[in-house]
Amino acid sequence: MRVEFTTEPFDLDEAPRHAVVAREVVQAAGLDAVDVGPFGNTAEGGAEQVIAAVQDLLRDTLRAGATRVSLQVNVVPADAEGEA
Repeated sequence: MRVEFTTEPFDLDEAPRHAVVAREVVQAAGLDAVDVGPFGNTAEGGAEQVIAAVQDLLRDTLRAGATRVSLQVNVVPADAEGEA
């Protein structure tokens, strides 16, 4: 599975706490192909890993001050990822 997400509010001068927490969550989740950027983030992994990471992401970023979390989860074909 692939998850794409952003947290708001944005701050172009400095990464807000909720954005730092989001990065920490996906990096700690052991997901593959983690790509963290200023306007969007993606990560891939097995279904259980992604679902658990999304749960942690929502809980922890909202606690850290996010006022909005936008996310999209896609099923990646098994041959492209190894496990869907």
